Amino acid sequence: DNDAQAIRQAIDAINEPLSAVEYNQGTYIALSAERREDQDVRDFRTDLRRCIENSTGEGELYSEDKFTRVKSLLSRLAGETAADRAWTDRVTDARSWFTFTASERYKEDGSEKEFYSSSSGKSGGQKEKLAYTILASALAYQYRLGLQTERGGFRLVVIDEAFGRGSEESTRYGLRLFSSLGLQLILVTPLQKISVIEGSVETIHFIANPTGEASEVRSLGVLEY
Repeated sequence: DNDAQAIRQAIDAINEPLSAVEYNQGTYIALSAERREDQDVRDFRTDLRRCIENSTGEGELYSEDKFTRVKSLLSRLAGETAADRAWTDRVTDARSWFTFTASERYKEDGSEKEFYSSSSGKSGGQKEKLAYTILASALAYQYRLGLQTERGGFRLVVIDEAFGRGSEESTRYGLRLFSSLGLQLILVTPLQKISVIEGSVETIHFIANPTGEASEVRSLGVLEY
């Protein structure tokens, strides 16, 4: 239950900066975590409650029936078969208790424009922007859990072949999004993308191998470049 609450709090925290980044003209993205447990999770939580209910009351605190319930549950949690291990991972991981979706909303009144449960049926550009949103949100979620801080800290992300095939619009959206979530970027990207990213970086490290024998690195500030 604590893990489930932490997931909801993390989603709320990530949604705050997401709402400030324009997804399409006049819209923003909001993430949602809906509690949709499958039958295995519901059964597990019911069994768990039966094992611990009335454990601090008066009278017989630990009956034969309760002992049997606890033993049965622990035996399955410790199971060595692949099916038992998969079951244990699923029912004890609070992330599997949720269905995660995204909603595109109008900045003007917060009403929903479009709902995303997957990228099926979307254009290449839509898929690209949605992928950037999920990637940046996931990274911010991981770093927020590790640092427990709103400002400062070390949240470095290295992206190889960054934005190499994406459109300029999607690239600029991705850069604004990473910045709004407090992530520090090292972008490894082809030269043709420099004009797109130069407004979002402070330093450029140009790497070349003119002789084929050894690579050379030249570092310069973006203004000098």
